[in-house]
Amino acid sequence: MVNETALKYQVGLNLIDGVGCITAKKLIAYAGSVEGVFNEKKKNLLKIPGIGEQTADSIMNQKVLEKAEKEVEFIKKFQIKVLFYLDKNYPERLRNCPDSPLLLYVKGNVNFNQSKIISIVGTRNATQYGKDITEKLISELAERNHNPIIVSGLAYGIDIFAHKAALKNNLPTVAILGHGLRTIYPALHKPVAKEIIKNGALVTEFENDIKADKPFFVKRNRIIAGISDATIVVESGEKGGALITADIANSYNKDVFAFPGRVNDTYSRGCNKLIKSNKANLIENTDDLEYLLGWNSEKKDNKVIQKELFVELSDDERKIYNLLKERNEWILDDICVHLSLPVSLISSVLLNLEFSGLVKSLPGKLYKAL
Repeated sequence: MVNETALKYQVGLNLIDGVGCITAKKLIAYAGSVEGVFNEKKKNLLKIPGIGEQTADSIMNQKVLEKAEKEVEFIKKFQIKVLFYLDKNYPERLRNCPDSPLLLYVKGNVNFNQSKIISIVGTRNATQYGKDITEKLISELAERNHNPIIVSGLAYGIDIFAHKAALKNNLPTVAILGHGLRTIYPALHKPVAKEIIKNGALVTEFENDIKADKPFFVKRNRIIAGISDATIVVESGEKGGALITADIANSYNKDVFAFPGRVNDTYSRGCNKLIKSNKANLIENTDDLEYLLGWNSEKKDNKVIQKELFVELSDDERKIYNLLKERNEWILDDICVHLSLPVSLISSVLLNLEFSGLVKSLPGKLYKAL
């Protein structure tokens, strides 16, 4: 049973202007509780290192609690779990990071403290090479009975390929969002997000009405780095979010791994740079990852996953599948135009077909029948 009063104060503290996660924890330690922070006298607040007049006034302003009450209503209505950094089910790996979020809003169900968790990140402009590496790594981790939670950021490219591969192999997967839970960005990934909720979770530190913004995606990268045992960079240009995540993971003394690529490949330059500068261990396959993480291979007994010979398809699924069989590849937008159906429906159907092993997604929103 959620203690709504305690939750209101926790959310309220998270909403105060000028109070970040580090300062918030300092305030709680000084006042003895979250509620105590709001009941503290201004003169006492000013004695706390780092708390000035403006921040003290923000804490004293009880209007922030009114906004927190609205957030609590949203949490109740949509059955969202809230993990406070002192809760026993808060991710332990993340709690040990100095700038870990005060609160996490979670939609789904996953054990954040299970034995094996890895983050897989990379460029939004993934090549077929990057996609193949991602899918092979995740499928082999499942085959060898490691069954880790796969963490990524639900973005285009390597992120979404990692989530899809995890779902396809029945591994739990967690998407760390750079916005609140009222929306999903990019909208094209809503069908995948719905599947993630069934076998994993959507996680964010942002209140429900916070919209996607570039600084928020940079900020959420510390959660991707901190919540797992290791961060794996599959493909990356010389700049980008994946390299930021790798740098943060290094600052947390976490393992970082990178797949190398050819020296002239644009989206391997970031990985090669990480390896060259000793910011990441070079890995070429699952064996390397097992060895470096100390995971003993526990291969399943000759389990073979076969594509279903007879799959019952809905009318929309059959219509789209037959269209894909007519020629080698189709772009998502062209499918929508050709069939006069909305993108949301087409994306959902393609995802189901992909999970059934009938369709393969390619970079550039391309799809082909298998």
